[in-house]
Amino acid sequence: MKELELKYGCNPNQKPSRIFMEGDAELPIVVLNGRPGYINLLDAFNSWQLVKELKEATGLCAATSFKHVSPAGAAVGLPLDETLKKIYFVDDYELSPLACAYVRARGADRMSSFGDFIALSDVCDLATAKLINREVSDGVIAPGFEPEALAVLQAKRKGTYCVIQIDPEYKPAPVERKMVFGVTFEQGRNEIDLHDDVLFQNIPTANKEIPDAARRDLMIALITLKYTQSNSVCYVKDGQAIGIGAGQQSRIHCTRLAGNKADIWYLRQHPKVMALPFKEGIKRADRDNTIDVYISDDHEDVLAEGVWQNFFTEKPEVLSREEKKAWLETLSGVSLGSDAFFPFGDNIERAHKSGVQWIAEAGGSVRDDNVIATCDKYGIAMCFTGVRLFHH
Repeated sequence: MKELELKYGCNPNQKPSRIFMEGDAELPIVVLNGRPGYINLLDAFNSWQLVKELKEATGLCAATSFKHVSPAGAAVGLPLDETLKKIYFVDDYELSPLACAYVRARGADRMSSFGDFIALSDVCDLATAKLINREVSDGVIAPGFEPEALAVLQAKRKGTYCVIQIDPEYKPAPVERKMVFGVTFEQGRNEIDLHDDVLFQNIPTANKEIPDAARRDLMIALITLKYTQSNSVCYVKDGQAIGIGAGQQSRIHCTRLAGNKADIWYLRQHPKVMALPFKEGIKRADRDNTIDVYISDDHEDVLAEGVWQNFFTEKPEVLSREEKKAWLETLSGVSLGSDAFFPFGDNIERAHKSGVQWIAEAGGSVRDDNVIATCDKYGIAMCFTGVRLFHH
């Protein structure tokens, strides 16, 4: 197939809309179910590149959750401990490696992942399909689907769920083009190899120790940023993104946004949050929103009389600011990637508050000395990759 007609473009008034291949080439995808839209396919193609590259870099299966052409989460298929199983609500599931990757990717920022597009690096198995089936999502792209998994996904959303199979051997042309305002832009594809050890050898900080697990997490951060709308910053811990800041005009705002998401991810593991007495039958989105408010400074909104009864069997205890601060001070072992250099040390100050111990950034700022000094203040090891990863 050389062409696929779409319902409309980014918005319903933008017609006609299609994707197509020039010359004799065939589209690298087959739509197995549903009718993907313009934004669905932008998410699908960006997310597929991300998981394909993550697997090539780590040797582990990978998954990502995309919303509006940026990842809400990305992860590789490492096993989950009992705490993560509980906060991701999969403690009653038997998880395959691919399912672990998906659960981690979806669990990083569940509010942003609501209505996402999913990419899987490997053939979708039944365990992963069952987990996808219970979430609010627009579609999934993968190199294949086990028959039982496909049957589950084809029944999702009353048979309208988008299921796309991509040719894993497809390689795009080395030059890419797009049109904006009637003008055609052309550039070479960003084929930078982000799992080359050379990227992590220039370490200007006093602490020069980057363990193998941290190096892996830095690679995950950089590969995730390669497919995230710039400016962007990504916090990673134990094989999964825990906070992604995308599309901000100021880098410190990226660092704060991503850091706040990392904090929320970690606060979900607080004993008081894990013990919240939810009523049976509460919808996942309502549960996630309630947790988000409970751990915010607006917790009174869900603990007010006449409100908490809607969600809980009994009134939960307050999670105080002091308790949250004390809990966040125990977060450590976090790796941080930036798609360009940090212009000021304030980014490092914010990153330190969310347990960052290792950083990979481009370097090249006129204030690199200030950034390095701030890292040294906290014993953070930072490498200058010399690579910018802007994506638009």
